[in-house]
Amino acid sequence: MKPVFFLFALALAAFPAKAQETEDSADPSIIMSGETADLSEFKWIKRPLVVFADSPADPRYVQQMEYISDRLEDLEDRDVVVLTDTDPDADSALRERLHPRGFMLVLIGKDGTIYLRKPLPWDVREISRTIDKLPMRQQEVEERRSGDS
Repeated sequence: MKPVFFLFALALAAFPAKAQETEDSADPSIIMSGETADLSEFKWIKRPLVVFADSPADPRYVQQMEYISDRLEDLEDRDVVVLTDTDPDADSALRERLHPRGFMLVLIGKDGTIYLRKPLPWDVREISRTIDKLPMRQQEVEERRSGDS
């Protein structure tokens, strides 16, 4: 009985460590609350990636934030700011503009255009590919290449 209890206690101890590791790896300057955010602040500067859920405990929200935390550098390289909104009762400006129903992932370009709406979590690789196809992103990459030469 003691070995089973020990294994159970060991397994439980691993979960808070993983949660703390995920929180520490997330750059607070990139991930912020969308409940008070104004999209006009980011126009021509950042690409907002908005993650909506009805609760922070929504499994889709948890999975999406894990995807984001695991590859935060890829999003930083693409000038992405992640805005999260998990309180439907707050009736934020983002919710009024984007009208989410439950979980929703929205990618907004630097020009303010909505380029992507997804009802399920998306891997950062898929998000990055979508961003890399945008004309403004292609121009940024070309400018970096010509600047390095």
